[in-house]
Amino acid sequence: MSQLICAAAIAGMIFGFAACGDKKDSGDTAAEAQKAIQEGMQKEKAMVEGMMKAGENLEKKMTEPKEETKK
Repeated sequence: MSQLICAAAIAGMIFGFAACGDKKDSGDTAAEAQKAIQEGMQKEKAMVEGMMKAGENLEKKMTEPKEETKK
């Protein structure tokens, strides 16, 4: 029974050390997060500009028939 506990403890330590190895620095993580945020902001800005342009086009199309009927 003690051999089983010892083997489980050794296996746990091996997996624990393996998990500790490949971590990024906090600076790299922060830089990647900042880059992702900036890309998201650019996409959102482009989307808003597109929506504004579509609204202007729709408004323009709605006013054109009224002007033609007034002539």
